[in-house]
Amino acid sequence: MGLEIERKFLLLDDSWRDQVERRVEIRQGYLAQDERRAIRVRIYGEHAHLNIKSTDDGIHRHEFEYDIPLEDARALFEHVVQGPVIEKVRHELHLGRHLWEIDEFLGANAPLVVAEIELARADEPFERPAWLGQEVSSDRRYYNSNLARHPFSQW
Repeated sequence: MGLEIERKFLLLDDSWRDQVERRVEIRQGYLAQDERRAIRVRIYGEHAHLNIKSTDDGIHRHEFEYDIPLEDARALFEHVVQGPVIEKVRHELHLGRHLWEIDEFLGANAPLVVAEIELARADEPFERPAWLGQEVSSDRRYYNSNLARHPFSQW
């Protein structure tokens, strides 16, 4: 069983853009979800994953992720995915010894942009870049599973 410790933040500005090392388009759909759990399929560039997550506090998450064939993922999107699909561009950059993933949402969730960092412990220190804004780790509105049901543009 995997335990993911992730903190999520809003951004103050676009000054992070000149530090981006990698960019990938993501399409994400939900097979099942409730307030604490989600089963999703994700096409990440030319790769696909089946992912199962559960959380109690928004920071600590039990996560299981499995590679699946790209064609299987496309079939799941066509025949199984429930409700709207999340589309976003993920920008990756390193700062200090941490990887930051900045998700720029498209469609009904535009113009939302959030930064995520995975840590070994919830209280692990990390370098806070000048572009980092308010923490929203425990705010369920910013969970991708919630954004699929209640898009940012409808808040």
